Amino acid sequence: MGEFRAILPQGAGYAIICGLGAVFTFGMILTTQMLRRYQKEIMTAEEFTTAGRSVKTGLVASAVVSSWVWASTLLTSCSMEYNNGIFGGYSYSAGASFQIIAFSILAIKTKQKAPNAHTYLEIVKARYGKLAHSVYLFYAFATNILVTAMLLTSGSAVFGDLTGMNPIAAAFLLPLGVVIFTMFGGIRATFLTDYIHTCAIIIIILFFAFRVYATSDLLGSPSKVYDLIREAAKRNPRVGNYKGEYMTMTSKPAGIFLVINLVGNFGTVFLDNGYWNKAISASPAATLPAYIMGGLAWMPVPFLISLTMGFACLATETMQNFPTYPDPLSSYQVSQGLVLPAAAVTVMGKGGAVATLLMVFLAITSGVAAEVISVSSVFTYDVYREYFNPKATGKQLIYSSHAAVFIFGVGMSGFSVGLTYGYVSMGYIYEIMGIIISSAVVPVILTLCWRQQNKVAVICSPVLGTGLAIMSWLVCTKSLFKELTIATTFEDYPMLAGNVVALCSPCVTIPVLTYVFKPQNFDWEILKSIKRVDESVELAELAKEEDIEGIAVDLASTASGDSTNQNNKDSSESTADEKDNLRVSESKIKPITTILSSIQKETPEEMTEDMIAEEKALARGLKIAYFLCVFFAFAFLLVWPIPMYGSHYILSKKFFTGWVVVQIIWMFIS
Repeated sequence: MGEFRAILPQGAGYAIICGLGAVFTFGMILTTQMLRRYQKEIMTAEEFTTAGRSVKTGLVASAVVSSWVWASTLLTSCSMEYNNGIFGGYSYSAGASFQIIAFSILAIKTKQKAPNAHTYLEIVKARYGKLAHSVYLFYAFATNILVTAMLLTSGSAVFGDLTGMNPIAAAFLLPLGVVIFTMFGGIRATFLTDYIHTCAIIIIILFFAFRVYATSDLLGSPSKVYDLIREAAKRNPRVGNYKGEYMTMTSKPAGIFLVINLVGNFGTVFLDNGYWNKAISASPAATLPAYIMGGLAWMPVPFLISLTMGFACLATETMQNFPTYPDPLSSYQVSQGLVLPAAAVTVMGKGGAVATLLMVFLAITSGVAAEVISVSSVFTYDVYREYFNPKATGKQLIYSSHAAVFIFGVGMSGFSVGLTYGYVSMGYIYEIMGIIISSAVVPVILTLCWRQQNKVAVICSPVLGTGLAIMSWLVCTKSLFKELTIATTFEDYPMLAGNVVALCSPCVTIPVLTYVFKPQNFDWEILKSIKRVDESVELAELAKEEDIEGIAVDLASTASGDSTNQNNKDSSESTADEKDNLRVSESKIKPITTILSSIQKETPEEMTEDMIAEEKALARGLKIAYFLCVFFAFAFLLVWPIPMYGSHYILSKKFFTGWVVVQIIWMFIS
């Protein structure tokens, strides 16, 4: 195995992680304080977790893209292109974008059926009780732990190999800034950083694309890259690809990975409360377009970066400035995600190394921020408030969220170090996730989509599914390779067997258990009994601190429940001067009254009009979501890949050039 030669000094790694991390942390803390001072935005428990449930389409869409742009999105997609050719990059992109589009259905269902929920686990408990709730707590935390471990192991490996930085130090320093700014700003801070990070990552990807396909002295055109890739196929033909070519969609390994990717990522989207957080935080009108836009805007990110850097690595691996020359990258180095940094260093030198570190850093911090918020909301509302302090105040819930953020960040750093020393790569974690968690996907979907699913089915199906998946994975490994090791359990067919069994087994066990033990016939109105946190007393105190006593009195009376029609009548007889003062106070405290609006009582007429308009919009959006889900499933998973796979077509130079141009245009649209 050739040693990956560090091209940058250790100081560069520490400068990006500590320096840039400090800039983002200080910027988010400053932004939060400015919003508090000038916009009177108050960090309540509801605001920390849901951002007022009023975030608009563009910000939600960018947050979805950023949360789904993991380090593995950039690194694993390039590894797949390097290993399996053009179908490898496509299998990653198509196999992971559809879930975001499909999730729009659950996002709308949540708004319709459980508008006050903070996590999907609250919905599970309201429908099935505490035992089912505890089962899905395991799957929620397992998802967050596996995703965060993958982010930190891949990030520490890239920083270590490009700069010689100690990977243990990288694993502990990478989440530090995220933990700090999340504690100060909550989910709103992550929305703001997500937008900035997404823009920066897309700009860097476009820089790489134009460098490789237009301006590089080593490559510089699609034609040159095409010729070098065809030569690589003659030098090292890919087993499982048609004629060993990389310029073909006929690739058995890539097809297997497409299925593994599709199955595994249902779990990492549908069971990660971070995506539910964004759905809950979105305004009702933004729910559908945000997730559709997010899915379509995300797809060209792995598509273009893999097409650019995966092929750039393959085309340049025999050149003297390649980091492991004269050896190619080892299978472990490829699995650890070093294809992208190797290509960047070879084609662009130190500038490429810095751009790679910056992009990976941004991807890791965005991903970790989403996971941290997810864990904090689950711990606060589904562990602390549910089992330890059911009458917790808003301040106590915020303290609980802060504690969860800190403990999770530190704990995951230690866990990722253990995985690194155990030589468990990013690619291994990525593919094993589906085996462990995907058996809970179907029960969670049916919790909001099928009123007949009963308690026995929802509890037993995921447990049986996980057991059967692990058994299938290990039995397949033993029968094919005669031994159980990290290497053999990472082979394609065992991973395929385990992932497919995990996702599909509940499709059999749920109907059987439901009809054997009697269908539930659930009343959806029960989910509306989930309550938001009543923080009106604390808001009244905050109003007094802001010197707006008129509003403070109203808030306090609302909180105590002593506000009566007579009080309303008396207040309407205020003098003109008092009304003027009240208008000024209302302008100061508007964000506080916005937060309180869910607690204060409206007239029946106002509630009915708002509810009817919102229900109509959500019902219309749900129909559109169903149609788009089916349309994109056919487009991305059937119509596009299958004819090209079955035709054994080897891309011509003109076709490949057009393929590159389309991806660049798509990225500009994103």
